[in-house]
Amino acid sequence: MTRDDSVREFAEKLTAKKVILDGAVLMPPQDPPTNDPLPSSDKWREILQNSFVGPLSLLKAAIATMQPDPAKGRRSKVVIISGISSAQVMGHYASSNVLRCAWLAEAKTLAFALGEQGIHVNTLSLGGTLTPGYAASLQQRAAKAGTTVDQRLAEETSNVPLRKYGTPDEVAVAVEGLLSAFSDHMTGINVLHDGGFTRAY
Repeated sequence: MTRDDSVREFAEKLTAKKVILDGAVLMPPQDPPTNDPLPSSDKWREILQNSFVGPLSLLKAAIATMQPDPAKGRRSKVVIISGISSAQVMGHYASSNVLRCAWLAEAKTLAFALGEQGIHVNTLSLGGTLTPGYAASLQQRAAKAGTTVDQRLAEETSNVPLRKYGTPDEVAVAVEGLLSAFSDHMTGINVLHDGGFTRAY
């Protein structure tokens, strides 16, 4: 989704196959953690292309295939996966602080623009999630600190009220909810999936 030509090819294939989508889940690529709040202009252009412009073009192609009919109970749902820096600043995610807020603003804008058509647009902001990649990095951090994985996990989640990270299965259940009738009267909202980590109201 980071390349314009690839997104165009995807859109053309959707049209050729006459695909009609009732739902779409978008997880835009995120820039790696960085403490640099002032990257170069070229770096910003790269970040915005890869993490916002390209993914938004892909989402536009998906939305174009939707054929909701609220009068007949047919609704279409969009879920955009974001992160908790959408709700509070994270010092080591300088560029992500900007991008994730941009996605919240775009989702809210789309919710207003597409709501009357029966297209719902919500975001799901994830906190720490034990994906295979994150679990591997956790193991590396534990080994470097000379502790067990369980000890390292307990230390890292000590500031999370539920004292744990989320799992991919738990994320899937939340996404399924936002794609289901559960969200038939919800649009433009940001659901925090972070074990209570976010302190902001």
